[in-house]
Amino acid sequence: MASKTVIITNETGMHTRPANEFVKEVKSFNSEVTLSANGKEVKAKSLLKILSLGIKKGTEVTVTATGDDAKQAVEKLAEVLANLKD
Repeated sequence: MASKTVIITNETGMHTRPANEFVKEVKSFNSEVTLSANGKEVKAKSLLKILSLGIKKGTEVTVTATGDDAKQAVEKLAEVLANLKD
C-alpha cells in the first residue's frame, strides 16, 4: 500500500472536467485506488463518487493505492492532483 497527500491549488477545485481526467489516469493502473477528502473516502474510478467529495481549492486530498503498481500509481496521481487544470 502507498499513499500521498496533496493540497488542491486549482482555483475551481475538482469539478467534472479535471475529475474526469483524473479518473482516466486512475484506470491506467492495476492497483485499487481510493481518494480521501473532507472526512470521506471513495473509490477513485468513479467520477460521481469523486465529485461527491466536494473538493475545492485548498482541500487536502489523500490518494491511496493497493496493488502491484501502487507506488507508481500514487506518485502519478498525486502529481495529477497537484497540477489540476480547468
